[in-house]
Amino acid sequence: MIKSMTGYGKAEAVLPNGKITIEIKTLNGKNADLGIKSSLFPKDKELEVRSRLSSRLVRGSIDLFLSWEANAEEGGKEFNMDNARSYINHANILAKEMGVQYSPSNSAMLLNAILRMPEIVESKKSEVINDDNWDIVSAALDACIDMVDEYRSHEGEALYKDVTSRVDNILNLYEKVEAMEGARAENVRARILKAAEELNIKLDNERFEQEMIYYLEKFDINEEKVRLREHCRYFKDTIEGEAYPGKKLGFIIQEMGREINTTGSKANHAEIQKLVVQMKDELEKIREQSMNIL
Repeated sequence: MIKSMTGYGKAEAVLPNGKITIEIKTLNGKNADLGIKSSLFPKDKELEVRSRLSSRLVRGSIDLFLSWEANAEEGGKEFNMDNARSYINHANILAKEMGVQYSPSNSAMLLNAILRMPEIVESKKSEVINDDNWDIVSAALDACIDMVDEYRSHEGEALYKDVTSRVDNILNLYEKVEAMEGARAENVRARILKAAEELNIKLDNERFEQEMIYYLEKFDINEEKVRLREHCRYFKDTIEGEAYPGKKLGFIIQEMGREINTTGSKANHAEIQKLVVQMKDELEKIREQSMNIL
């Protein structure tokens, strides 16, 4: 069964010092366009992560997000006393030069201002992912990729039903075109006779048959009919028989469109033209959906 390129997965890696949440979002794309939206992965692990994503998810726009939630003792804050003293000393020097006298209120304001200064209150820093906990993170990454793959499979079922039903619609519409071919021949015959009558031309039977043959051959759609059916069959064989048929389906759709367009140019019949428009509409919807097929 085919898979969609749209997917989502989420998994967690619980570590001794906190919790890592891994999220993967995928959308359609021509190739594997990988984006790791986090600096938590060590540089020596990034190549392995990219390789795993591309081999498992194959194609599409693939974004990996990591977020870190430290335990209380790990996620605490550190107060940089040296920087704080430096700020206060400089504030005192400036106050003396300006002749400012401290009071309880402006002293409190000074302390509040210093607490908001850079490098006063700092988060405790520690390496989140390392060799000791890599196995836990790696297992969570695999679980997340599995969820994305399952999501894609579920979406692929809906895509399969939609595009194959539309291919059947095109074939059914073409059967209606075939049913009108007899009426089309009669229309050609009537137009030739009417034109000859208006021009006061007397056609002998042999010349009339020659004109009929010329027009019927000019507007014959038998080859288009055969090729379109073959393309539709090939579309179904491909979508059912290949693991990642998305790109090939795009080429088959182009060939289907060529036969439908040629049918329209040869139709010379208002009702057939309407059917051709309906077939084009179905094909355009197939094209849009196929762009998301892996």
